[in-house]
Amino acid sequence: MESDPYFQFKAAQREGWALFAPLEALTTPPAGALVSFAGIAADVQILDVACGTGVVAVTAARRGAHVSALDLSPVLLERARHNADLAGVNIAFTEGDVEALPYPSASFDIVMSQFGHMFAPRPAVALAEMLRVLKPGGCLAFSTWPPEMFTGRMFLLINQYLAPPPGVPPSTDWGDVRIVRERLGEAVSELVFERELMTAPTLSPAHYRAAIERTAAPVIKLVESLREDPPTLARFRGELEALIALYLVANVVRQHFLMTRAKKR
Repeated sequence: MESDPYFQFKAAQREGWALFAPLEALTTPPAGALVSFAGIAADVQILDVACGTGVVAVTAARRGAHVSALDLSPVLLERARHNADLAGVNIAFTEGDVEALPYPSASFDIVMSQFGHMFAPRPAVALAEMLRVLKPGGCLAFSTWPPEMFTGRMFLLINQYLAPPPGVPPSTDWGDVRIVRERLGEAVSELVFERELMTAPTLSPAHYRAAIERTAAPVIKLVESLREDPPTLARFRGELEALIALYLVANVVRQHFLMTRAKKR
C-alpha cells in the first residue's frame, strides 16, 4: 500500500525482477539443494517466500508437500504457474510482499526463501513475518549470497555506484553468518549453516556481464541510471568484468551461496 515508506522502492523491484526468468536454469540446482537441506517430505505445509519462477516451490511440491508461494512480480508468478502446470503439481501462488504476508499466523511447517527475502528493505519486518506464519517447532530455511564471494561482491560493487535508499541495509548482510545469528537471536534454535556452489556457464566475463545486464534487477537498474554517463558506465562494466574473471573457471562462473536452517522456538 502507498503508506508503506518503501512503496516506490518495491515497485522498482517488481519491475526489475520481472526480467529474471531466463536465470531459472541456474537457480534450479540450488533449489534442489535448499529443499533437501530443509528436509521437506510429503504432506507438510510449505511457504516459498519471494518464489520467483517457482523452482523451489515446484521442487517441494514434487516431493508431495502442500505448497503456497508468494512473489512481488506478477510476471514471474505467471512463469511459476507455467512451471507448476508443466510439472503436474498444484501450488497456491499469490502476488504479495514478504513484509506483509497474507497468511494466518502459525500456518506452515516450513517457510523457505531462495535468494528472495534478502531483498526486502526492512530485514526485521520480513523476518518477523516469516516467523509469524511459521508454526512453533517449524523450520525456517533460506539461501543467500555471502558478501565475500562473487555474487555478494557484485552487489556491493553495485552499491558503490547506486546506493540503496537510506535505511536499507545491504542484501548481502543475509549472507553474513554473524549477522544472521544476531537477526534470528532467541527466536530460533538448532541453527545450521551450509555452503553450496551454483555455476553459471559463460564464454567470457563480457558474455556474463551482458547476460546479467538483461536479467538481474540491480544490474539492470544501475545500467539504466548510467545511460547518460558513458564514462562511468564503462568504468562499472570494467570493474564488473574484472570481478567476474576472478571466479570464471573452465567456462563457468563459480557463485557460492549460504544456506541457513533453524527451528522456531
